[in-house]
Amino acid sequence: MSKTYGVVGGGISGLVAAYRLRQADPAARITVFDPADRLGGILRTERLAAQTLDVGAEAFVARRPEVTSLLKELGLRQIGTTGVRPLIYSGGRLHPMPEGTMQGIPGPGANLRGLVDDATLAQIASEPNRPMRWRLDADPTVAQLVGDRFGAQVVTRSVDPLLAGVYAGSAKTIGIRSAVPALAAALDRGAPSLTAAVAAVLAAAPPTNASVFGAVDGGYAVLVDELVRRTGAQWAQVGIEGLAPGRGERSDGRDLGRAWQLRDDESKYWSADAVVLALPAPHVAKLLDNVAPGSAAMARLIPVASAAVVALALPGGTPLPQQSGVLMAAGEALHSKAITLTSRKWGRGGNVELLRLSYGRFGDELARNVGDDRLLAWSLEDLRALFGITAEPVDYLVQRWIDAMPQYGPGHLELVDELRAGLPTGLAVAGGYLDGIGVPACVASGSRAAQEVAGSRVAR
Repeated sequence: MSKTYGVVGGGISGLVAAYRLRQADPAARITVFDPADRLGGILRTERLAAQTLDVGAEAFVARRPEVTSLLKELGLRQIGTTGVRPLIYSGGRLHPMPEGTMQGIPGPGANLRGLVDDATLAQIASEPNRPMRWRLDADPTVAQLVGDRFGAQVVTRSVDPLLAGVYAGSAKTIGIRSAVPALAAALDRGAPSLTAAVAAVLAAAPPTNASVFGAVDGGYAVLVDELVRRTGAQWAQVGIEGLAPGRGERSDGRDLGRAWQLRDDESKYWSADAVVLALPAPHVAKLLDNVAPGSAAMARLIPVASAAVVALALPGGTPLPQQSGVLMAAGEALHSKAITLTSRKWGRGGNVELLRLSYGRFGDELARNVGDDRLLAWSLEDLRALFGITAEPVDYLVQRWIDAMPQYGPGHLELVDELRAGLPTGLAVAGGYLDGIGVPACVASGSRAAQEVAGSRVAR
């Protein structure tokens, strides 16, 4: 009897899990459950002014191997950025992104002059000479560690803009081991100061002239479509509302010997030998309540944020700066938290200028409650304030990502370990709330989940 797998969630984590399961067992019956209008989750490619544009995840860190390796495996093409750098908007002014930093945290020689005041510059300079108290099991928030060593302005003006762009969160809520694990590891190894820890990590990075960020030629839809094709899974366009140990037989009395029973949102039951839950943490918690209550409790401890993207196509020749975008410090008199100048960042041609503005931070309800018309108006206001641009868009669209941005608080790694440890045999989890929010980490989590369930025995 062929083995049957259920993958709940058709985002990148779930699709990679299904693909790896197919590789492990070509005869397996695999069903992907997802009620969306298309597979891919937060990987979503749209057409804007006759050009393709990713309106969810936009890029991946090219130094991590997972996506690069997957693209090579699938025969797909990776592209890099043009090398232009972002700006930071702080204190009502645009500033160059400081070099010599890690996630905005300064190392030796980093120049934050103009971004922070003279007192903060003096504190940065003196940091290596002050005693460093660090425990091996410490996981303070980024704001606690960086604020103590370098001052509050480094947090709000240099670090927070980057973290808001990645997590839709802030340095006050994100743990240092999740945000910058290599930095925490350098401190664990005995780095005498935070400056020295940053220097050690930067020195260990392999020298390369390649782009820091990568993307898929043609948009993430190319990757999604190829995974779907290679997986050959059945797509059940339904949500899953319930999960329970299988009872071994269907209503017609035929013994299926399946370990798990899934109830969809149309009250239909499905059976599977093993299940991968590739959903956001709040949905995973609901499904685990009756089968792994301890794991469900851990999933509920992972907060989430919502975000919205306004994608614009401006007339060709609109005078945008030769930068990759702008990251906003919190508390500024602008609505967006980040702007990506897509045409500049990726060297996109055509007769329009493509860009994306991102909205929504942890703790606000902006992405849920503000209408499309107002988001568009805010976008045009921000472009006028930043660049003096008054051009009307040729085309636009608004994409919302509700509860899609997990927050990696202090102690997150231990929480995830406990979540996984409480899962019964034949059940695994995957997704951006586990080991990292970026696409490479999601690919890794999908591969791990497939490996965990591929060898599970059929319950009889």
